[in-house]
Amino acid sequence: MPAHVLILGGTIEARLLAAGLAARTGVRVTTSLAGRVARPGSVAGEVRIGGFGGAEGLADWLRAHHVDALVDATHPFAETITANAAHAAAATEVPLVVLRRPGWRPGPGDRWYDVPSLAGAAAALPGLGRRVFLSTGRLGLAAFAHLTDLHFVVRSVDPPEPPMPPDTELVLARGPFTVADETRLLRTHRIEVLVTKDSGGEATAAKLTAARELALPVVVVRRPPLPRGVTAVPDVAGVLERLGLSPA
Repeated sequence: MPAHVLILGGTIEARLLAAGLAARTGVRVTTSLAGRVARPGSVAGEVRIGGFGGAEGLADWLRAHHVDALVDATHPFAETITANAAHAAAATEVPLVVLRRPGWRPGPGDRWYDVPSLAGAAAALPGLGRRVFLSTGRLGLAAFAHLTDLHFVVRSVDPPEPPMPPDTELVLARGPFTVADETRLLRTHRIEVLVTKDSGGEATAAKLTAARELALPVVVVRRPPLPRGVTAVPDVAGVLERLGLSPA
């Protein structure tokens, strides 16, 4: 049984895992948050805020704090952090488990356009609609900054920083949001097309249901691949199994 587990967090699954591990006798759990959200919610166990200084810095932290297992439960699009975790785990021989909730799949009535990147999403937009609900996070707005003829509605927990599209309307709000919430937002702002990353999970899926009911096209940015040789488990139970722990 691992004595000290470091969770690279920021997702709902990371919080659930931390709570489950912190409740176990003999297990020390530390969750690391990037610090990109000004008011993160409560997390069980110990919490550290900020980066490590790349793969070497993370490896040094694993050694210095005698970490027995590393769990990457970051956002599916945190590509750099996932790569650093893989390198640090290999350098220190600390077991690594990657937790990734399954991605979304289109259902009957969906009008989805799959693209490989934010740049691909920006390229697809001019032919799909002028009023855009841009639900890709506040850190990726630069990819759309050159689209001066489109109106963007951007929802974020914290205000984004430039560059961003010149015609941007900001909605500050924290989820989760219901289908009714999302339908109201899409109708109020007369949205013609939705852009989202394939985050997966139920917490942010209501906007997809609302778009389907309103017959709106959805541009879906697919996830980056995992590092070579790295596999993922889909849920907290899978992490516990990899760690040799039975469900509580």
